[in-house]
Amino acid sequence: QVQLVESGGGLVQPGGSLRLSCAASGFTLDYYTIGWFRQAPGKEREGISCKSSSDDIQYYADSVKGRFTISRDNAKNTVYLQMNNLKPEDTAVYYCAADRFRTVQAMCVSRFSNYWGQGTQVTVSS
Repeated sequence: QVQLVESGGGLVQPGGSLRLSCAASGFTLDYYTIGWFRQAPGKEREGISCKSSSDDIQYYADSVKGRFTISRDNAKNTVYLQMNNLKPEDTAVYYCAADRFRTVQAMCVSRFSNYWGQGTQVTVSS
C-alpha cells in the first residue's frame, strides 16, 4: 500500500523553526520528484518546494525562499522540510507529495502529483 505520512507540525512562535518529515511506504522515493505544498484556510493549495529525483533541480516559492529547505534521505525513504524564521503567514496545513514522472516545474507550479500525504498543521503565532 502506497503511503506518505507527514509529521513534525505544531505551534511555533514567529521567528521559530520546525522540521517536517514525510515517511514513504509502499514505494521507493529514489526515483521520484518530491515536493511540499501548503494550504491556508480560504486559499488554494500552494507548491512551496519541489526537488527532482536526481536532486539537481529545486524549486522554492518566493514566499519561502531563503527560509525553507527541502531534502531527502533515501536510506530512510523520507523527505524533510526545514522551516526557519517562521512567520504568521506560514500558518497552513502542509502536505508532502511524490510523483514518478512529473518534473519539478510540473509538480510545484501546476500543483499536480500522483501521491499525497494527509497533511500536518503548522501554526505560527505568539
